[in-house]
Amino acid sequence: MGMLDRILGRTKPVAPNLDQLFAVPSAAVTLTTAMGLRPTGLGSVCFRAAEGAAFASLEHDVQALLDADGGPPVELSQDSYGFTWVLSRHTPDEIADLVTDLHAVNSTLVDNGFGPQLLCSLVGFADESGRRLGLVYLFKRGTFYPFAPQGGQTRDNPLELQVRGVLANDLRVETDVSRWFPVWGAPGLG
Repeated sequence: MGMLDRILGRTKPVAPNLDQLFAVPSAAVTLTTAMGLRPTGLGSVCFRAAEGAAFASLEHDVQALLDADGGPPVELSQDSYGFTWVLSRHTPDEIADLVTDLHAVNSTLVDNGFGPQLLCSLVGFADESGRRLGLVYLFKRGTFYPFAPQGGQTRDNPLELQVRGVLANDLRVETDVSRWFPVWGAPGLG
């Protein structure tokens, strides 16, 4: 970072630390005990697909890697904004295996030079009353935030703020709530 950047108030972006995803299983214990929110066994990674044969081959390799573990096959889908989602399914008690899958997808993309295409990873939670929560990891910020969709395109903001407080000691939670982007219809929230 140069002198001009400091004078103009520019900051160096936080380097993402994908190993932070491995803190999600302990955060899941906290969410379960403190709020009754349990893992659903669903998790996803979102990225912008790049053009070309190299990326298409990498996408195929990621799917083959995750399908090789003998679990249910992963699902690829594309949202209305052109982002690709890789959905991994496990039983709710296999949160560590789910996080390992998400980490493998992220790491494979980064290791092959496609890190800038990564947007986020998401782990789904729900409680007995039907409230849903996505714990979202923002790749470019290196932080997590809660996303709690309700019917239509409304959010349960009180739940999101409560989760922020509960997880403050477990995860690096995004402090700027304007960066808590909605991920409507994201695979893994259903």
